[in-house]
Amino acid sequence: MSLDKELQALLPRVQKPARYLGNEWNVVIKDHAQAAVRAVLAFPDLYEVGMSNLGLQILYAAVNSRPEMLLERAFAPAADMEALLRERGLPLFALESKKPLRDFDLLGFSLQYELSYTNVLNMLDLAQIPLYANARDERYPLVAAGGPCAFNPEPLAPFIDIFLLGDGEEALPELLAELIALRSRGAGRRGTLLALAALPGFYIPQFYRPLYRGGSFQGIERLESAAPPVVAKRTVPDLDGAVFPTAPIVPYLEVVHDRGVLELFRGCSRGCRFCQAGVIYRPVRRRSPETLQKLACETLQATGYDEVSLASLSSSDYPHIDALISDLSAAAGERVRFSLPSLRLDSFSVGLADRFHRGRRGSLTFAPEAGTERLRRVINKNISREDIFAAIGAAVAAGWQAFKLYFMIGLPTETHDDIEGIARLCRELLDHLRRAYGKKPRLTVSASVFVPKPHTPFQWEPQLPLGEVERRQRLLAQALKPLRVVDFNWHEAGASFLEAVFARGDRRLAQVLELAQRRGCRFDGWSEFFSLERWLSVFRELELDPADWAYRRYTHEEPLPWDHLAAGVPKAVLVREHRRALAEEAAENRFEGGQS
Repeated sequence: MSLDKELQALLPRVQKPARYLGNEWNVVIKDHAQAAVRAVLAFPDLYEVGMSNLGLQILYAAVNSRPEMLLERAFAPAADMEALLRERGLPLFALESKKPLRDFDLLGFSLQYELSYTNVLNMLDLAQIPLYANARDERYPLVAAGGPCAFNPEPLAPFIDIFLLGDGEEALPELLAELIALRSRGAGRRGTLLALAALPGFYIPQFYRPLYRGGSFQGIERLESAAPPVVAKRTVPDLDGAVFPTAPIVPYLEVVHDRGVLELFRGCSRGCRFCQAGVIYRPVRRRSPETLQKLACETLQATGYDEVSLASLSSSDYPHIDALISDLSAAAGERVRFSLPSLRLDSFSVGLADRFHRGRRGSLTFAPEAGTERLRRVINKNISREDIFAAIGAAVAAGWQAFKLYFMIGLPTETHDDIEGIARLCRELLDHLRRAYGKKPRLTVSASVFVPKPHTPFQWEPQLPLGEVERRQRLLAQALKPLRVVDFNWHEAGASFLEAVFARGDRRLAQVLELAQRRGCRFDGWSEFFSLERWLSVFRELELDPADWAYRRYTHEEPLPWDHLAAGVPKAVLVREHRRALAEEAAENRFEGGQS
């Protein structure tokens, strides 16, 4: 029986069969026999999450627009499907063709979140592909990975052949074209990797070796002259000329973000010191209003969506955003709604919000991040108490009655006064709204946990110890309790601790990932599956202390596991901004380096 038929027999036994059909609207089906190179883009999370990722849709369109290239998709199977695959001895497969992943030329993983790393290993295991790169020969595909986590991929380095740093819509087709050329010349696996190491933006881990002394990381040694001392990220300079999926795949199953998406621009000039995305996606590159209008009309025509999200790191910063919305609405028609992921307090206008909500008064989302102006200066979040009161006050006057406010716990230099400042800000805001407008709207306060990320000014800072994070969460919950119109929720501190470990980790953590996958760690970004104790038992078994990575304070002179990878902002600039932060000095709205 063919794999396709065996899989068809399994579908009635799983909870959501539509995850595995691969026959959605706008899907691309190509003949494997006619393709010069065959690749799979693997997303290490459930279908509903992966199909909400714009990057996946962009890469799918970029590769499949080339007639000689084929790109299919694979996602992490849910527990019920995984159990059936293992029970029947069936390999993990690509959705479009139902062919085993091991039969492709390239298997590329999208790394969006550190807690998906065990899913990467589990997908390799289910695909019946050896986990370690040095155990794979010509019978197996090259295994690649890209995405935000590729800017410190060292915990995954022993498992991956190729990492791509930066934008992929030009780099991935270039990689596949090189594979076609190398195969025609009879290049073997090692020769292929040596050739790829010379391409800009590609990091081949086996050509570099970490150095240790007494269990302490000492730097990265280059093993091949073909490999550059520092790998710089790829950047698409002109988004107007770049590939964009105007006929994206439309899932039958409801997904996390079930709407059309327009990317207004890439990058951010705000310079928040905790934000990795604000660094790795620089410089700022915008699509023109004319291009956006054309893309919107084509997307709506090809999908039937009635909502389009205007995506970027800070969409309300797009120049003349009001005029853009007017033009898009006129072109798309009255039935189509445009939305923004969130609104900035210092650029908020009721008119802009009205354009998106069209008289519907749900909730508005803002991210002050810190409860005091002192701490907002530290993180370079340049908004004042007055900005907050003015923006929310104007929205209340216009009829909004519910707001979501995002904060962080554990930011560098944070004190108990900063924690209490969150509750104080909420109380003073509610008092102000009652006095000025006679209203007391509902607030939802969400508190995430600060995670120090590579290539940011806070990369040298430790994470707050787990017990102290939990104590401050309780302190904030107690301080907010008297405010009956405030709902409080917070992020799982243990998951943030593990995220910090792998965000700052080196290759010693590969053995942790391997053992954790064998012990059943899956979908650790989902609270119902995450078990900190299971992870801690793995660290104990390997006699490693995760605190060595999460809680370590680096000096500016020490080598970092990601120093050989360049995100575009010079290290000297990051050092300067780190020092400014500790001196409680805000930058002039942004810090320089890698700007357009």
